[in-house]
Amino acid sequence: MALRRSPSATCAESWTNGASFMRVATALSESSSIHSDALFHLTRDVSGMGLDPMSYTPFKEEPWAEECESLLQRNSMQIPPSDDKIPVRDSTISQEGSKEGLCFSDGRRKVDYVLVCHPRRHSSVRSPPGTSISLDRLSIVSNGNFPPAVDPDAAAERGGGIPAGEAANVGEVCMELGDEGLNEPTEPADHEMRLIRQEFEANLLEAGLEIERDKECKTHGPSFTRLHAPWPVLCREAEFLKIKVPTKTSYELKEEKGFGSSMSTVWKKLKQPFQPKVPHQEHERNKVLSHCFSRDKLHLYNITSKDTFFDNATRGRIVYEILRRTVCVRSCQTIGISTLIAKGVYDAAFPLHDGDYKVIGHVEEKTDRQVLHEEWARYSAFYKYQPIDLVRKYFGEKIGLYFAWLGVYTQLLIPASIVGIIVFGYGVATVDTNIPSQEMCDESLNFTMCPLCDGACDFWHLSTACGTARASHLFDNPATVFFAIFMSLWAVLFLEHWKRRQISLSFSWDLTGIEDDEEHPRPRYETILLQKRQRKQKHKKKKKKKNEAAIEKLTWKDRLPGYCINVSSILFMFGLTFSAVLGVIIYRITVSALMAMSPDPETKSNVRVTVTATAVIINLVVILILDEIYGAVALWLTELEIPKTETNFEERLILKAFLLKFVNAYAPIFYVAFFKGRFAGRPGNYVYVFNDYRMEECAPGGCLIELCIQLSIIMLGKQLIQNNIFEIGIPKLKKLVRAIKDKGSTEAEIEDERPPKQWNLDYALAPFEGLTPEYMEMIIQFGFVSLFVASFPLAPLFALLNNVIEIRLDAKKFVTELRRPVAVRAKDIGIWYNILSGMGKFSVIINAFVISFTSDFIPRLVYQYMFSQTGTMHGFIDHTLSYFNVSNLKAGTAPLNSDHGDITVCRYKDYREPPWSSDAYTFSKQYWCVLAARLAFVILFQNLVMFLSLVVAWVIPDIPKTIVEQLKREKKLLVDVFLREEKEKFQLIQSLFSKDASKHPGSHVIPQSQGAPLPGRYSTLPPGATQAGDGGGGGPRARCRAASFSQFTRKIPPSPKNENENARHTAV
Repeated sequence: MALRRSPSATCAESWTNGASFMRVATALSESSSIHSDALFHLTRDVSGMGLDPMSYTPFKEEPWAEECESLLQRNSMQIPPSDDKIPVRDSTISQEGSKEGLCFSDGRRKVDYVLVCHPRRHSSVRSPPGTSISLDRLSIVSNGNFPPAVDPDAAAERGGGIPAGEAANVGEVCMELGDEGLNEPTEPADHEMRLIRQEFEANLLEAGLEIERDKECKTHGPSFTRLHAPWPVLCREAEFLKIKVPTKTSYELKEEKGFGSSMSTVWKKLKQPFQPKVPHQEHERNKVLSHCFSRDKLHLYNITSKDTFFDNATRGRIVYEILRRTVCVRSCQTIGISTLIAKGVYDAAFPLHDGDYKVIGHVEEKTDRQVLHEEWARYSAFYKYQPIDLVRKYFGEKIGLYFAWLGVYTQLLIPASIVGIIVFGYGVATVDTNIPSQEMCDESLNFTMCPLCDGACDFWHLSTACGTARASHLFDNPATVFFAIFMSLWAVLFLEHWKRRQISLSFSWDLTGIEDDEEHPRPRYETILLQKRQRKQKHKKKKKKKNEAAIEKLTWKDRLPGYCINVSSILFMFGLTFSAVLGVIIYRITVSALMAMSPDPETKSNVRVTVTATAVIINLVVILILDEIYGAVALWLTELEIPKTETNFEERLILKAFLLKFVNAYAPIFYVAFFKGRFAGRPGNYVYVFNDYRMEECAPGGCLIELCIQLSIIMLGKQLIQNNIFEIGIPKLKKLVRAIKDKGSTEAEIEDERPPKQWNLDYALAPFEGLTPEYMEMIIQFGFVSLFVASFPLAPLFALLNNVIEIRLDAKKFVTELRRPVAVRAKDIGIWYNILSGMGKFSVIINAFVISFTSDFIPRLVYQYMFSQTGTMHGFIDHTLSYFNVSNLKAGTAPLNSDHGDITVCRYKDYREPPWSSDAYTFSKQYWCVLAARLAFVILFQNLVMFLSLVVAWVIPDIPKTIVEQLKREKKLLVDVFLREEKEKFQLIQSLFSKDASKHPGSHVIPQSQGAPLPGRYSTLPPGATQAGDGGGGGPRARCRAASFSQFTRKIPPSPKNENENARHTAV
């Protein structure tokens, strides 16, 4: 790096009211990767020279001149290419890549990250040569960052000591730091934001990143800052982040033998038509050994090109880590790009997609984005497996694990759907032979039922509910119990299978043994902490460092108001959900009464179906509305808790959102399953709501058919409307609004740039907002499939059909409609697994209660084996109906106009004593027998399923046996590689000693007995490596010190004065 002074100004001039002019220009050499150190000191010193708009300080000329001279001397040195530890072949990038907007303007350096800001009046102007501008500005010159705007001669004349060939690639950008001479004043806030950006970007240069800005002044639209991480920065950060990279060593995976091998071969051939056509997809028998990157072991890695060794996702992640930890002093010690975006300094920050996703013309090699679009993000590829490895490579492990989990869940829905169809088919096949349904439809039995409402409703015959009874048998039959047990075990099997799949992916993706990355505080946490410090300082007259350093974090007292608001708000939301359910109940009661008063007999006969269907639709609409409200409320409540890190924030948000949405989605279903008809009372003693409306009762065939209708409509409605229409429609609507809003600036940019650059295209996409919504909708669906599956055996089938579309919909959204997210490492799916496990256990209890209390399965068993005289189901309907004396009806509740003549006794569904008994209308012995059987079934069902679940979990190991063997083998191979490396180092040391001894016989050489490690406790070398040489000795054992390989690659100078120094460097 070379530092030069601009001929138009001195390094420093006296500042008068902060309005004098100073310009510093820095030339960044391509061959040097440490050019940013001097620029950081320059920027730091410039920022201390009175450029702060709040206060200007006097400046001395002498220290600045000395600093300039010291920087000039220190940075005039360049690192020769021969200092690289190993030769690496550079891959050149064609100019087409630059035109597509994937590289800097030189067409060689990749754009790894983009920062976007919206200045109200852009402050960068192109400075033509020979023009003097009376503005306070910092001029940064970077060769390759901007196209040459002047001829080489003029550039060389301006550049001082820069050669003409190098100056041809130098463009100068001047950033205003003052507002003198401007006709249009800049707002203080905008000016401060610009200074913060300058400081932040100078710190990025100090960290080693290379920066390119827009070449021209923009009066409209966003301004883009492109970032590039050179090879030394990538190596440094990869070592810090412990990124695993492939080595040159590979080993052959063991193949199964015998019957298992033949079955595996047949299965692979059967799956071949369903495999995506992904180039370079590694399903080979060989696996490359991976190891955490280290700059001291570059010779171990399979490096063919510096530009492609780290893929684009890894490069973006490395740059994001630098952005995340970079400090900005001007904004009160703000740490990270997320805080600057929250404060409005930048609008967005994102890595670039790999070009356009559409394949135009004939392309020799498709990009990863194009392959994903062709083989994954298309609805026509619904029958194919997902290219999970490519998804992980492009989007990172966290998103890859989500799609892998969704794929496993969808695959395991196939056997559940098949069994559900069989159970439903059994109900259809046996509906005509079901004795209880035949008895309900038999008009000769003439069961006269009590009125369904007071006054307006007449007595009615049970045979009119024949259709309801037949439909109820489709879902309420003996096969339902088997299906409930099967689905409970299926949930356990799904979780165990996913654990094995997750371990396999962790092994193949080299995630074993990774550590959690250090997280920085969130912007809001920093803001609240800063406000707390300021309040403390106001109450103290004297500032003490001890007291200031004590305030390092927020305590429970600071979060107490947020906790109180959280608890009260969640309770209020629960009350709102229950109020909505109660409102729908009142709607059903009132509409049922009104329809019963209708003179039309057809309307009267369809009361239950009409009321149930319309009430469920109202429930669905309310659920969809409250879902959106609860999502925003959960986000607001989590912000009030002031979590410190993003992980903590995400976990708390997930728990709140899941709790609110779970209650919202399942509250109507829980009511129908466990509460409807339980508290309605009996004829002559009904329970009333608001003293006017009777509580509703279950249908004669039971509440299970109503539960089935409720579950099916809510599940299908949520999947169709919320998961598909909302996901497709809302992003397109947002994109349309954004396009209309930025129509003028977009048209101007398109005229300026044809074709538009990739960063412009990506900025127009929607930002990635996390995987929480994607997981949430699948978790709610998992609840529909597992919790109440006993009432709706077709739920797995509809979930399967939805997920086949959902996978391609999410894939299309990630590939074409969202900005590229940062590749985040993740070992598992996090808290979602705990939620799934909890729901799986909860589903056992729910299904046990649904079978025992909601369906008629237990009453049928009790009747058949305890009260039936013939041991069959004949007489079951008469057994479940109790008698009521019509004369005992309260005044005003009897039918006003009855078409059934003189009725003295009516029937109602309950187990009570008849009116002629001494204990009239009390619960009968049959009621207590059925209740005891129901409770016994709950206990038996729960313990049986839990025991079988434990057996399944015990039989299926979490870690596959092959993975355990491969992990052991990899560990052994790594040890062998490092031992071989140590042996080569030792041999190199011995050869250096022998050469030095032969050239300088009189020089002092350390004997082997003193310098070389002996085999034993403290030696890390193989025993054979210590036998070289003739030196004996009985000296003490020396502990081995690890020597860097780079220490022995330099040529040893022959001068005697360096002998001792070299001996000191090479002694071990």
